[in-house]
Amino acid sequence: MIYEIGETNCFNLFFRFFSLKVDKMATLIHTLADHSDDVNCCAFSPLLLATCSLDKTVRIYSLNDFTELSYSPLKGHTYAVHCCCFSPSGHILASCSTDGTTMVWDTRDGQVLAVLGQPSGSPVRVCRFSPESTYLVSGAADGSVVLWNMQSLKMYRSGSVKDGSLVACAFSPNGNCFVTGSSWGDITIWDDTMRCLYNEKAHDLGVTCCDISSQPISDGEHGSIYFQMASCGQDNKVKVWLILFAGSLGVELRYKCTLSGHSAPVLACAFSCDGQMLVSGALQDSIIQWTPCFFVLRVENTGNILHTLSQHTRYVTTCVFAPCTALLATGSMDKTVNIWQFDSKQPCAGNTVENESEVAVQNWSEDDVSAWLCAQGLTDLVGLFKRNNIDGKELLHLTKESLTNELKIESLGLRSKILQKTEELKMKMVSVSVAIPDEFLCPITRELMKEPVIAADGYSYEKEAMENWISNKRRSSPMTNLPLHSLMLTPNRTLKMAISRWLETQQKYGETT
Repeated sequence: MIYEIGETNCFNLFFRFFSLKVDKMATLIHTLADHSDDVNCCAFSPLLLATCSLDKTVRIYSLNDFTELSYSPLKGHTYAVHCCCFSPSGHILASCSTDGTTMVWDTRDGQVLAVLGQPSGSPVRVCRFSPESTYLVSGAADGSVVLWNMQSLKMYRSGSVKDGSLVACAFSPNGNCFVTGSSWGDITIWDDTMRCLYNEKAHDLGVTCCDISSQPISDGEHGSIYFQMASCGQDNKVKVWLILFAGSLGVELRYKCTLSGHSAPVLACAFSCDGQMLVSGALQDSIIQWTPCFFVLRVENTGNILHTLSQHTRYVTTCVFAPCTALLATGSMDKTVNIWQFDSKQPCAGNTVENESEVAVQNWSEDDVSAWLCAQGLTDLVGLFKRNNIDGKELLHLTKESLTNELKIESLGLRSKILQKTEELKMKMVSVSVAIPDEFLCPITRELMKEPVIAADGYSYEKEAMENWISNKRRSSPMTNLPLHSLMLTPNRTLKMAISRWLETQQKYGETT
């Protein structure tokens, strides 16, 4: 079924959305018009919106009221800025430019953390963070692709595609693989050592964008877990693929279907955080929503258009969903960014995994647990957990004994990782449900500390955060800005015990409410 809103305009954009369950009406709630040239990219964090432009700037806005932050615009690139993206926490922003650099910014104060020069000096067209912020990928016009280590802010690995410019990139939900798209039309899948796992010609006239849904789907027969990937291109098509990330066995890519309807090049596509909608934008006449079929291997179900929205007066170049709210941002050559809101009562499943304030973990379904496992890089356990009917409540009560005796997990390392991830989950539950005492928060990350250490300035910090601070050649106190007379970090066991006792109290309280 097709729902079309507004009149068509030959300079406007086609947007197509897919929804599994309900019709989600979209309403234009705000327009940003601060850029002086074409808008090339938009990106959301849980709290912020970033936009970048041919005018060489990056602008940052609060999602509370869409006001521009005091340190915005960010100026540092000497030529057009093509792409911008937030780290998953939202604390770091990356932007890349024709000037051959990828700049890394601190979103708390707008300061430059690093300028990463593409080794070849070629214009950088796309950049993306891995799901755990371990790596940042930058792809350039000469086909080179660089994997940057975000702890050292140094190049970790590099490679290149055979032909064309790199213009698109998306990470797998577990961060072990990423996909790139080239102007030659190829889709390439890489592992985190820059080993090419798969390559296929996807769009005859060139790929323009790609995105991978964070939500897994099962084939229902063999228990295999797939992720949906969308790609779009200059051939006027949007294609949907199924990717199976099989660990050491590599990847399996299956073509699912082609979504026809665009009569001009499709420049952008993006999944919503719950995986129930896909938006695509073309050099055409409107914004459209589709409903997809999530039945694996039933490629005859190619989706229905939900909405056609029309607002921009020139080509739209970018579209992106917010990770934690029902918002969509679209950017255009008309120099504006439009913010759309969806009228939906359905919770965002992606938010269920990343932000436990929306749906209490103990209320998670088995599918929610599957999505969480995939996000933690534990995709191989999805089938086992489903066979044992592990829902949110069961997940929170896993122990070493139950993992060994009931789930029959023999690997000590794997059992330890599961327990570590569930403990982190419990800490997140507490952090979003109650006010955490300030002394339990790391001054650098403003997150609950797990391994507090005392630095030479007398303050306590999260160990990893302080080590990162020091590794970046900072020799001053994060709190006082005075020189540190020593770089020694001493475990604060007293504080760690206090945090543990407080967590136990909060968890017991949560179980009784």
